[in-house]
Amino acid sequence: MHDQRRSQLLRGVLDLCLLALIGERPRYGYEFVEALTESGLDLVSEGSIYPLLARMERGGLVDSYRAPSAAGGAPRKYYRLTDAGAAELAAGRATWGTFTVAVTRTLEGQGGAQNSDAGDTGARHDTAGDQ
Repeated sequence: MHDQRRSQLLRGVLDLCLLALIGERPRYGYEFVEALTESGLDLVSEGSIYPLLARMERGGLVDSYRAPSAAGGAPRKYYRLTDAGAAELAAGRATWGTFTVAVTRTLEGQGGAQNSDAGDTGARHDTAGDQ
């Protein structure tokens, strides 16, 4: 169940993770798997990355180019951010930051504390300053 939950969570943000990795530097397919694994996101295979990269390319968030392989093999397809991709990454980071604060607050039992004065004697319990 733990891996299934991790997989579902990752599926929702994998495109944002890929944009962040491309934002660091242009990358080719297998480099994404390596970088995600190093970050602890080891549930991702190349087979799940390529369709996302193709969709992002069609959407104008990334473009690609071919460059010779350092190992001397066939040229590799590298992906780099477009201006639209950089804007999407910035917006995604802001959304993620807001979202994770709200989820953390909820998981730590503070989600409804500010408005939970039903049945109270009128005193408002505001936990915002307690952090």
